[in-house]
Amino acid sequence: MRLNEKVSIVTGGGSGIGRATCQRFGKEGSSVVVAEINEESGQGTVDLINNNGGSAALFPLDVTDLNSVNKMVSETIGRHETIDVLVNNAAAFVMGTVEDASEDDWLRVFKTNVIGYANCIKAVAPVFRKAGGGSIINIASVSSFIAQPKFVPYNASKGAISQLTRCSALDLASDNIRVNAICPGSIETAGATKVNIGLGLDPVEANKALAEEALMKRMGKPEEIASVALFLASEDASFMTGTHIVVDGGATID
Repeated sequence: MRLNEKVSIVTGGGSGIGRATCQRFGKEGSSVVVAEINEESGQGTVDLINNNGGSAALFPLDVTDLNSVNKMVSETIGRHETIDVLVNNAAAFVMGTVEDASEDDWLRVFKTNVIGYANCIKAVAPVFRKAGGGSIINIASVSSFIAQPKFVPYNASKGAISQLTRCSALDLASDNIRVNAICPGSIETAGATKVNIGLGLDPVEANKALAEEALMKRMGKPEEIASVALFLASEDASFMTGTHIVVDGGATID
């Protein structure tokens, strides 16, 4: 029970990496706030945790709305008195070239993937400071540091998350607030399948090609990212901040 009596917020907790992280944290003793804009999928995660002996509650959240974020934090404090862990995972998947992407595309991807993360950090930082510390985990991507065709808006936003992580770690270290990032490679999620379909690819063939890029010749599973999130949330990572952990089966080794 590595998170026993800890309180965790996971944004985008209704599916994929977010759901796997919520479930893992719940198994490890954390009270989990499933912060999700899609209430149906978020409630599904809550039910999975509570039906297996854990403790979870849904908070309908739009990370792009600071008022919504502040309300979530305030209500979490009202219920649990404190917060120990924030996992920034909610994401918008906006693909295309520079010429393809509209101004609305750019605004949508940055409002969710960058400003949304910043909103959540801004809201929890005073709570963590008062408590004597906390752990913030940003779900970035290998797209933070590699180039991919027709991925410009998404990759630019993930690159910004990388810098948000470093700079926030620098600013918050004196308050014992750790800020780290996970950079997943190709992970088997519904979101990834949707991206492939949006790019006009056959999902099965696309997954085979992505598996071949990894040294381990397979795609990753959401639970494998959740395990890394658990490590960063726990005291096992107490001397880690400002770092990026790449979890991609060796796909970007060179």
